[in-house]
Amino acid sequence: MRSATVYSGVDGCRFGWVAVTWSDGGLDVAIARSWAEVDIDAAGIVAVDMPIGLPDSGLRACDRAARALLPGARKSSVFSAPRRYMLGKSWADANSLGKAREGVGLSKQSWQIGHKIAELDEALSPADQDRILEAHPEVIFHRLNGWAPLARKVGRDGRAARIELLRAAGLPDPTPLLDRYPRKDVEADDIVDAAACALLAREIAEGRGRRVPDGDIPRDSRDLRMEIWY
Repeated sequence: MRSATVYSGVDGCRFGWVAVTWSDGGLDVAIARSWAEVDIDAAGIVAVDMPIGLPDSGLRACDRAARALLPGARKSSVFSAPRRYMLGKSWADANSLGKAREGVGLSKQSWQIGHKIAELDEALSPADQDRILEAHPEVIFHRLNGWAPLARKVGRDGRAARIELLRAAGLPDPTPLLDRYPRKDVEADDIVDAAACALLAREIAEGRGRRVPDGDIPRDSRDLRMEIWY
């Protein structure tokens, strides 16, 4: 049975997916090979660091709006989601096809997570977006930091700063979770990002979540909302 007091944040990782769950018992972390195996049944709100809702052409307004919120050096952390016709293709084919059709290709970073984007796209329906929502950890962290720049998350200083922001916002310290699994399966930064999404999930449940774009939310051809929560 779902509980309004269980919140989950999910991110992609080398193994597949990593989920941080926040409940009355504190924080927990688990990894799963596929989206179908991610244990989110008990969660009231699930915030996922992965695109939900894909355009058939053009770029998503939410990606542009999220990128605009970040300081200059961090704008590149928001990748433009692939168009749906690009899924399942090699990067060379997807990139050249986008340039031929629309004059805009596909970044290598976005293509590298394309199989996870496709997995989530196949699994979710518009009704699932009542509780499973797209989030972006870097936008969450910079919002918590008053939009001031942060060091890159892959370094020790950047990670420590992000953990302190989560703790200051009320999340239990995620540090004990970071060594739960081998680095070949999940990086510490993936767990910290998932923890940020868990914090956001609670904020959304409490009516404090924010999202872009402003105004009417565009929908894709499958009627999925194209929005990013932060």
